[in-house]
Amino acid sequence: MLSRVGPSDSTVLLVGESGTGKELAAHTIHNTSPRKDKPFVAVNCAVLTESLLESELFGHEKGAFTGAVALKKGKIELANGGTLFLDEIGELAVPVQAKLLRVLQEHVIERVGGVRPIPVDIRLVAATNRMLSQMVGEGRFRADLYYRLNVVKVALPPLRERMEDLPALAEFFVQKCALRARRRVRGISPTAVAVLRRHDWPGNVRELENALERALVLGQDEWIQPEDLPEELLQREPGTVEQPAVADAFDGGPENEEEGTGGFHDAIREAKRQIILRTFEKVGYRHSDAAKVLGVHPNNLHRSIRALGLKEILLRHAT
Repeated sequence: MLSRVGPSDSTVLLVGESGTGKELAAHTIHNTSPRKDKPFVAVNCAVLTESLLESELFGHEKGAFTGAVALKKGKIELANGGTLFLDEIGELAVPVQAKLLRVLQEHVIERVGGVRPIPVDIRLVAATNRMLSQMVGEGRFRADLYYRLNVVKVALPPLRERMEDLPALAEFFVQKCALRARRRVRGISPTAVAVLRRHDWPGNVRELENALERALVLGQDEWIQPEDLPEELLQREPGTVEQPAVADAFDGGPENEEEGTGGFHDAIREAKRQIILRTFEKVGYRHSDAAKVLGVHPNNLHRSIRALGLKEILLRHAT
């Protein structure tokens, strides 16, 4: 859809939950358009007050208000010839909506405090996680602007509805974040992928990237393991799908693991729990001594204890 939309000059409305990658989609539209060598200017409409947003979009003349000590070009003017991306457009105040509508209809702007129309040539890509049609019915969004925006609508589905894409997305983010974290990793273990698959990802793709960046910062294995992932991904409610195996949680790679769930993997998980519990009992519940006996790094042992749900049990014995 994006590849078909890009080469046109039509206004595009991107709709989807927060974190689904709307700004990335806007960049894709711009980069596949004839305007790709011109500016791409992004504005988040949700982070500015009405007065600040108006000045940010349209600019202002010197002396237009207190503090306007010099002429300032607005984002629309700076995007001339290129693409203007308005994120969270549902947050626009009604007066600003009217001024934006004029830009789309007449291709001119007036700076705050100005009287001279300034011609502009922009392509508008807007994004929202709100139901604009419902806001129109409630009188909170102009119907004429909505129809101007809704020329081509592109819906970005939440990650939970496109789980078949998760492994490829996860591998992409691991390699991307590995560069920032200055770590060399081979990839994600199948059991870690199984953990990722059973999460419902309310924060969508952005949450996935953050979870994997955390795993890269904390992990020490050449493969991302389940115990490297955030705790909320490892916690399960009783009666849900079985836990995936934490196979080779100490030092193994994916060649020693199998993706999936069931009795075999539950048995492996329980065996690891018992090995750790017996080892701690043997060394008087001293963490460093248990790590030495098990032949693992103390940090890896900490993560395994958390992933296997042993933290509270060991704390009770230790005290």
